[in-house]
Amino acid sequence: MCLALPARVTALLEGEQAQIDLGGVRKTVSIALVPDAAVGDYVIVHVGHAIGRLDAEEARRTLALFAELGGAAGAPAPAGEVAT
Repeated sequence: MCLALPARVTALLEGEQAQIDLGGVRKTVSIALVPDAAVGDYVIVHVGHAIGRLDAEEARRTLALFAELGGAAGAPAPAGEVAT
């Protein structure tokens, strides 16, 4: 099973890289597949690669669903909220 998560781009870096924020966790990912990504955009991240863009409302709904599913499974909800 594969899972891709929405994350907000916080900085564009050299070499088709960007820093993203996912619930307070910051990572560097490749944006080679999403070259038009900009700071503040939400991207779908899978295995260190941004594979698409989505709007802030869709990101909020998706992260809320993950938090709800995590709570139903007895796991702690992801930290942070999506800023709109």
